[in-house]
Amino acid sequence: MEERNKTLGEFIIENQNAFQYSSGELSRIINSIRLAAKVVNYKVNKAGLVDIVGAVGEQNIQGEDQQKLDVYANEVFIQTLINREIVCGIASEENDDFITVEGSDNSHNNKYVVLMDPLDGSSNIDVNVSVGTIFSVFRRITPIGTPVTIEDFLQPGINQVAAGYVIYGTSTMLVYTTGHGVNGFTLNPAIGTFYLSHPNMQFPKDGNIYSINEGNYVHFPQGVKDYIKYCQLEEEERPYTSRYIGSLVSDIHRNMIKGGIYLYPTSSKAPKGKLRLLYECNPMAFIVEQAGGKASDGLNRIMEIQPKELHERAPFFCGSYNMVEKAEDFMRLAKLSKY
Repeated sequence: MEERNKTLGEFIIENQNAFQYSSGELSRIINSIRLAAKVVNYKVNKAGLVDIVGAVGEQNIQGEDQQKLDVYANEVFIQTLINREIVCGIASEENDDFITVEGSDNSHNNKYVVLMDPLDGSSNIDVNVSVGTIFSVFRRITPIGTPVTIEDFLQPGINQVAAGYVIYGTSTMLVYTTGHGVNGFTLNPAIGTFYLSHPNMQFPKDGNIYSINEGNYVHFPQGVKDYIKYCQLEEEERPYTSRYIGSLVSDIHRNMIKGGIYLYPTSSKAPKGKLRLLYECNPMAFIVEQAGGKASDGLNRIMEIQPKELHERAPFFCGSYNMVEKAEDFMRLAKLSKY
């Protein structure tokens, strides 16, 4: 069968043995996410026709206004994973605490926990800008047969066994990795099937796009300011093009295809950064590295950071390898100049 005619289901079956722990659960988790993504995609595409846009009038644990689609997507992904009895715990950006999942026989024998941002960039939904879902899968570290604990979720990103995102845009794509490269699947809405459309996705080593909210320039650390000035200089292959959607999934997806760097640094307004380490930075870092790119907090590899809190924030630099290296050089130089 030609690669591009392959469905996501067929791809999962063919690559089952490539999973680190080949027992079927990980395949079923990806299949569950596929199903939930199709349900959410249906609602996203109806967002202008039904009462599903706008805020619900409440805030999540992050202190952010919850959108109606945030709540809907969160419920869909959680219930789909729970109903299939394939995970022992779930943590969501939208929930204060993690969820312990029991089997139908009240057992705790499942091996995996899932962490997710059910609808990244949802504030953009009202203006018809692409949004996404981000997920991360870890093998539990507490003994099988016991309820999960916070330790199962506070693992460094290098322990991830799978990660991915769904982008609900002009076409809906599911992009994921299990540590053996990155593959993208596009939904054919006519028959409800995801087909392999982007096999072995790779970041170009260099790019000419930088993605950062320059409106916050005055609040950025000096190293980031210096790197932005470097991007804007008229020399060699520069100035680079500035492209910032404000939806993490969309910005990184574009940069992976075209070549570029995404930056969400610390600032005087967000001294620890704004993106969540567990729900956004770690899964995206796993994907970026598997696609030949680089991901860091500006100085250190993101996936080696030991999380201390469920909703911990971190600065995030990721994208084409050489571009991230250059940004890190500016961060180190600015740090040295302080002393």
